[in-house]
Amino acid sequence: MARGGIYKSEVIRARTKLLAQGINPSIDAIRAELGTGSKTTIHRYLKEIEEEEGGATGKKVSVSDAIQNMVETLAARLHEEAEAKITEANERNKTILAQKDAELATVRKDIEALKGVLADTQAALKDETAKHEEAARSFRNETLERTRFQQQVTDLQDRLAEEATLRQSLEEKHLQARDALEHFRQAAKEQREQELRQHDQQVQYLQSELKTLNQNFSQKLHEIMQANQENVRLTTELARVESALNTARTDLAQARNFKQDLDAARENESILQRRVVEQNSVVEELKTRNHALEQKVAEISEKMRQKEIELATAKAANATQEDLAVQFKRLMETISANGPRAKSDKQRA
Repeated sequence: MARGGIYKSEVIRARTKLLAQGINPSIDAIRAELGTGSKTTIHRYLKEIEEEEGGATGKKVSVSDAIQNMVETLAARLHEEAEAKITEANERNKTILAQKDAELATVRKDIEALKGVLADTQAALKDETAKHEEAARSFRNETLERTRFQQQVTDLQDRLAEEATLRQSLEEKHLQARDALEHFRQAAKEQREQELRQHDQQVQYLQSELKTLNQNFSQKLHEIMQANQENVRLTTELARVESALNTARTDLAQARNFKQDLDAARENESILQRRVVEQNSVVEELKTRNHALEQKVAEISEKMRQKEIELATAKAANATQEDLAVQFKRLMETISANGPRAKSDKQRA
């Protein structure tokens, strides 16, 4: 829009110069000559100059000239108002476009940030999934190891039961042998005591039967030797039983160690189960966060699409207003050009 601030003397000089060149001093011509100035101001100065010249020559202005001047004045005012409205609309559209661009840039930054968060979440989900699979493999290995330990414990328990049965049988045999030996010793002691009691009373009888007694004594000695041999055999059997008992005790200690290892394996299994449950919870939480982020990205994408539609609509409206402004400007220029030409033709006529 043309700026104001021109002086009447400048308009007079421009009008005089145009007249000297044989050019009609219209508003547009004077404005083009000055290079600045409002058409309303130029029209007002021209009207004053024409009134001054009309008063000096005593001529009256014709009705057609007055109408032409009024048309030019109205055209100039319409042109100024149109230019002001166009400028205001352009500024408003520029402001709106700048706001839309800023909003679009903000939305794009949010989308980029969310994409980064989504990528980090997906990476974390991938790591947690790998950890979950590793924990599952460890859980399976621990289960197999626990099964193997349980089988070993079962085998050792069976072996302990067999050893306990054998030990009980050997202990029963040992007790029976010990009872038999004790019974034999008691019988021999009673017999010796009885023989000693009867010795004084039956000396003559014993002398007569000394040979038989010696034979019986020899037989008893033989039986005692057999009993001693049986005692040695039972002592050897007892030593073997005690050795087997020690072996069984060693196996029992090993079984207890295996049981402790099994308890440790069960504790590790419990820890792994808790870790699996915790990792499953983390995986579910990450999946939920991933789903929420995807929904938020979809919402922001939809919002960005709406902003782009609004921006395109605003640009189309701006282009339409600019086209209307160009058409209106051309119309005003046509009216302004046709007005002075018609006036000039009337003057020549």
